[in-house]
Amino acid sequence: MRAALAPGVRLLRAVPRDSRYRGLTLVLTFLSYTSYHLSRKPISIVKSQLHLNCSALGTNPHNDSNSTTWCSWAPFDQDNYKELFGALDNAFLVAYAIGMFISGIFGERLPLRYYLSGGMLLSGIFTALFGFGYFLNIHVLWYYIIVQVCNGLAQTTGWPSVVACVGNWFGKGKRGLIMGIWNSHTSVGNILGSLIAGAWVSSEWGLSFIVPGIIIAAVGIVCFFFLVEHPEDVGCNPPLQHDASDEKDPEGVTSEDRSSTDPKEPAEELEAISFLGALRIPGVVEFSLCLLFAKLVSYTFLYWLPLYIVNVAHFGAKEAGDLSTLFDVGGILGGIFAGLISDYTGGRATTCCVMLVVAAPMLFLYNHVGQNGIGTSIAMLIVCGALVNGPYALITTAVSADLGTHESLKGNARALSTVTAIIDGTGSVGAALGPLLAGLISPTGWNNVFYMLIAADVLACLLLARVVVKEVRAWYGCMARKRGGFQHLPSRPVTACVRRSNTSPSAILEGELNYLWQSGQTTESEAPGLV
Repeated sequence: MRAALAPGVRLLRAVPRDSRYRGLTLVLTFLSYTSYHLSRKPISIVKSQLHLNCSALGTNPHNDSNSTTWCSWAPFDQDNYKELFGALDNAFLVAYAIGMFISGIFGERLPLRYYLSGGMLLSGIFTALFGFGYFLNIHVLWYYIIVQVCNGLAQTTGWPSVVACVGNWFGKGKRGLIMGIWNSHTSVGNILGSLIAGAWVSSEWGLSFIVPGIIIAAVGIVCFFFLVEHPEDVGCNPPLQHDASDEKDPEGVTSEDRSSTDPKEPAEELEAISFLGALRIPGVVEFSLCLLFAKLVSYTFLYWLPLYIVNVAHFGAKEAGDLSTLFDVGGILGGIFAGLISDYTGGRATTCCVMLVVAAPMLFLYNHVGQNGIGTSIAMLIVCGALVNGPYALITTAVSADLGTHESLKGNARALSTVTAIIDGTGSVGAALGPLLAGLISPTGWNNVFYMLIAADVLACLLLARVVVKEVRAWYGCMARKRGGFQHLPSRPVTACVRRSNTSPSAILEGELNYLWQSGQTTESEAPGLV
């Protein structure tokens, strides 16, 4: 007598085929980018060990920086150790920023599964090589610089690949919420990286790099065997990348349009978009520059927060690393909140701008009162993490996917990786500048570092001003239409008036600006080509 099918198998069979593969894609890409960030985090935890005050091990538990007795790891035993740490961060981040602009182009032209898996294996090797410096007793600065540069280049394979895979499987309907939850991999990776690195930081800090290197390489192997790039590869239906409201408009779609988009007819293979072509997509430049300053703030916290806690709150290296994970806990909450609100309102830029405005005073408060007790420190870290990482998460996920499938591309989904790389590559320039500036400014006092972060936060907000104004005008137009104010105007459907529709922010803006232009509330120059 045969045994019944295992409960797990019956459960899998009950799940629709499309949902099954979508879930697999989400899980694999989540684990992939979790491991990328897991392997980036150890350097921030190990810094305080590379320049360690020996008095912290004996009679002075507060790690008094005025002591002249050090157990530092050469070459980081010099008085300019902060500048050397900044050089390490900058080596990785500059290589990452430069490589990211190239990575998206390769990502559009190579199989994503090979590209992602190969990059993860290389990243695992270079992460482990940094840790081998401890066991091989290497004290040459250039060794660590070169390893960081190589690792930065290898890690550029990650973000364009995972965003492109998710974009291939999911449409625009709940993209902000889905990607807000999915993007928690960044903070989860930072948290796990902090905990793993902290386990060995005080004993054998080399393992703080070798273990994460092994993990990212192992996840890369799993992706090689199980990742599915496109729904069509396994007989699933691709998501709709256009507006449902346009399909229902008898005047907006001609019979020729319908015949050209008939799913029964094979679509012609479109060429990958050029770099300049991607830059011409409305919104790419604004969001890229905004991300530059938003990521500057986020990555300064990523690389310098544990050392700041050690110097200001006088915790040990492991305790500071554990406490710094609360910033990433806030980042998870902020990313989900930003995605949910932007889906509900349709205003990606407005959501980012509001969170950035609130983040500026919160950064000031954290620097001045954030260390006045463990309870205050925990609360402030979570709040600051949510406000700083929320806009960053939204731009790098939902906004990038929206712009990579913009209406102007006419269904060319091969632009997604390039657009993602441009936005994240520009942001990575800020990610490189932030830790570098922190290393140069911190000797003059941590107050000046926070003033720099607040200024960057304000600039990020200002760079979105034009897009925010358009979203507010679109919202006003939508409300006026709901009240019947535009009934006398001939028009095409205004998709923004359907709350929680499958319409991207760019489509909302175009439809509403068309309405505003017709009603005389805006000029033709402000809405070119929309009518």
